[in-house]
Amino acid sequence: MERGFRLILAASLMLMLLDLCRGSTIGVCYGRNADDLPTPDKAAQLVQQHNIKYVRIYDSNIQVFKAFANTGIELMIGIPNSDLLPFAQFQSNADSWLKNNILPYYPSTKITYITVGAEATEVNSTSLVVPAMQNVFTALRKAGLHKKIKVSTTHSLGVLSRSFPPSAGAFNSSFASFLKPLLIFLAENKSPFMVDIYPYYAFRDSPNNVSLDYALFESSSEVIDPNTGLLYTNMFDAQIDALYFALAALNFRTIKIMVTETGWPSKGSPKETAATPDNAQTYNTNLIRHVINDTGTPAKPGEELDVYIFSLFNENRKPGLDSERNWGLFYPDKTSVYNLDFSGRGSVDVITGANITNTNGTTWCIASSNASDRVLQSALDWACGPGNVDCSPIQPSQPCYEPDTLVSHASFAFNSFYQQNGASDVACSFGGLGVRVDKNPSYDKCLYMTTGSNKTLSTNATAIPTTSHSLAGKVHTSKSSWTFMISFLLFLAIDSIRGW
Repeated sequence: MERGFRLILAASLMLMLLDLCRGSTIGVCYGRNADDLPTPDKAAQLVQQHNIKYVRIYDSNIQVFKAFANTGIELMIGIPNSDLLPFAQFQSNADSWLKNNILPYYPSTKITYITVGAEATEVNSTSLVVPAMQNVFTALRKAGLHKKIKVSTTHSLGVLSRSFPPSAGAFNSSFASFLKPLLIFLAENKSPFMVDIYPYYAFRDSPNNVSLDYALFESSSEVIDPNTGLLYTNMFDAQIDALYFALAALNFRTIKIMVTETGWPSKGSPKETAATPDNAQTYNTNLIRHVINDTGTPAKPGEELDVYIFSLFNENRKPGLDSERNWGLFYPDKTSVYNLDFSGRGSVDVITGANITNTNGTTWCIASSNASDRVLQSALDWACGPGNVDCSPIQPSQPCYEPDTLVSHASFAFNSFYQQNGASDVACSFGGLGVRVDKNPSYDKCLYMTTGSNKTLSTNATAIPTTSHSLAGKVHTSKSSWTFMISFLLFLAIDSIRGW
């Protein structure tokens, strides 16, 4: 019986580790504030044609539910601010809504998130959000769906009183009575903190303080956080880390962040000179690659981050400046505003719109700094085991021994295995412990291997890589890589059992 228990435990650990390797995802917001859009079924076809797997809508429209039924596309649905009052007042209203509007279409329509209100701090409806969220959660729990459909609400970056430097990130104290119960709810139910992030507005409103390249992920220089020494090459990461530091300051370190809106307009008013198709294409192309690479942020390297691009279509009924009506990836006739590679495997020529691949791109594999010492030690032992990689450079008095830390030694070993096995995705998995990066981690005389050689490039580890780095050519997974993954997970599972 003990042997059977151990086998079950090992299998469970393997499944858990495989789930950890899911990786970051890219979705698209499907707003419908327009009078010239295609029907929902045509929109669903367009989404499928471009292999988009995650879609956010802002209501619980039945026609949209029907259009996305049996497509496998995961839907984030919403309860608008205008509907919050009845949800907050009575549990029965949430129960009826779920019974009549959701359950008839679930699970053929794959609903995974419900946003209760949107940017409530901007419209002064904060008092209704958490009670409404609690009632929706209770309704889901009654239906046995509270672990399959997560409940949260979205925020603008205005929820922060400080965002620079990122380490000084802090929530606006005037929202304390709203945020405390909200964050408790999110932490208890493992729901993400959802935020809408727009570097475009930061540049537009303060061009003297924010460079266009920094907003577009194109910066060739770095912004240093004076408190942490962390280096930032783009505004997106800086804003995300400001939120992580703000959460940590309130002792909510386990809450994940999800970006529910971000993007760049392709057209604007005369004074909105940065709202161009080229800039929109550059931002979204670099964003997708940044997310799909599981790059993480300087404060959270390798941290998964799910992101939704705003928006699927241009919406001609949105008020405000011209840019407000031109965030779409597609025109209402379903033609592209500009070409965009949703896979993140190639860059896009912003002049011709043609997909091109950078054949000079190089990636390395390092160890996640978030891993526990015990699990990381097991992974290092396996990587340096018989028939795997040469770990002599991380032995005492050798060039890669210092710094004498588990993360540093594991990073060297992980990268050696990664490069020797074709630099495939699987070869850097290590049960979710490996993180692919596009900056050379070599330092001093410690040189990290690159694919196809036993030497590394002689570039400085702090050099900024070209932004046309691509994952093309790395999607093929060899048989040996899968053998590695299975054997490593078995090793880690068995080692964990021995530790009991």
